[in-house]
Amino acid sequence: MVGKEMKKIAVIGLGYVGLPLALAFSKQGFETIGIDLDDKKLQVLKEGRSYIKEISDERVKAAISGKRFSSTKDMRRLKEADVIIICVPTPLTADDEPDMTYLIQAGASVRDHLRHNQIVVLESSTYPGTTREVLKPMLEQSGLIAGTDFYLGYSPERVDPGNRSYPLEVIPKVISGITEKCINAVEDVYRTVFQTVVRISSTDAAEMTKLLENTYRFVNISFINEIAQLCTNMGIDVWEVIEVARSKPFGFSAFFPSPGVGGHCIPVDPVYLQWRSKQFGATSSFIAISREINNKMPVYIIERIKEALSRESLSCVKILVVGVAFKANIDDIRESSSIEMIKLLQREGALVSYHDPYVHEITLQGEKLASYRFNEHERCAYDCAIIAVNHDDLPLQQIIDQVPLVYDTRNALKRMSGKAKIIRLGGEIGVSDERSDIADSTR
Repeated sequence: MVGKEMKKIAVIGLGYVGLPLALAFSKQGFETIGIDLDDKKLQVLKEGRSYIKEISDERVKAAISGKRFSSTKDMRRLKEADVIIICVPTPLTADDEPDMTYLIQAGASVRDHLRHNQIVVLESSTYPGTTREVLKPMLEQSGLIAGTDFYLGYSPERVDPGNRSYPLEVIPKVISGITEKCINAVEDVYRTVFQTVVRISSTDAAEMTKLLENTYRFVNISFINEIAQLCTNMGIDVWEVIEVARSKPFGFSAFFPSPGVGGHCIPVDPVYLQWRSKQFGATSSFIAISREINNKMPVYIIERIKEALSRESLSCVKILVVGVAFKANIDDIRESSSIEMIKLLQREGALVSYHDPYVHEITLQGEKLASYRFNEHERCAYDCAIIAVNHDDLPLQQIIDQVPLVYDTRNALKRMSGKAKIIRLGGEIGVSDERSDIADSTR
């Protein structure tokens, strides 16, 4: 098969998906070219350092010193590659429509340097039909025909940042191709890195698979957030309910309350699906309702804090938001609900700071905010703290000993006690230790 002749891999886009993938191929002995237009990223890599928490500096240095990995912004080097993998961002426009800008730019660069027998794979999350209707015609403007002169496929990325249980290589890799020859070539590429490769009938179906996976999570997380609000009104501990429900060995998958869904994929992919569905005269009520619930979560939390403080306004209230990454133990703030919550608190007139051991600085409306540093010899003088992300190494005991009101959105303070009044999303903490014991016995 043509794929077995490959020696050199080019990866366009060295973000949270592209860089780990490029290093995975280089580890298998391929000469790998990482291409990105961000000069800061390229400089960091050339110094043998990593800008992604899960990737160590040593791993980058080893790949470079072994002459298996190099990084550049020179698109002309695409012509050298036997395989080209596109891992560029696919965000939303201000009108909640797919923004194909980066993908079209990358596709144009590939087209301009495409040669016979190259394998081109798109990994960026996108709507069903993108590979076939957008990328294929663009690449064929080169005069080469997909499936005959070059090989084109789609393989959705499934990276889960911060998840040490599922490294890149062990996550089953979905693959597809425009033709049978294409999917065979794509399979040859990914079998060199991934333990399991799963074939699917078309690129459209592969693109839909990614949207289904993330829309499933989006809908269920939004649903459990609504259940948490219902439980609060009823005086029921939603965390206990979830733990006991998950003792059922079938028919139930546990999802947990949060300040809202974040990250590049889960809040974005359902909108891609909704946009595409409308082109076929269909729509999803589940997606629309889930977005409404998700977007209101920061507002709901702020309203509960007002109730707890017996205030109609948070003007001049000192509030510390603990965690601004979109999930635990990573430094990625894309679509983070914490960022939205900080903006809303500032509009309320609150004096807002944040603490995040992985995110040292953020910029909001042109102003830079630095992460608050806890000092064991100094008292943190805040009126309220919001535990928005449950990083492993947060100074939780110091927070509940020094801040009078703590709103815990992640159940991070389970079984902990301090001087603070602690309120949880989905019920107040410390109602009964027996409830926690019951829930733990179901694990």
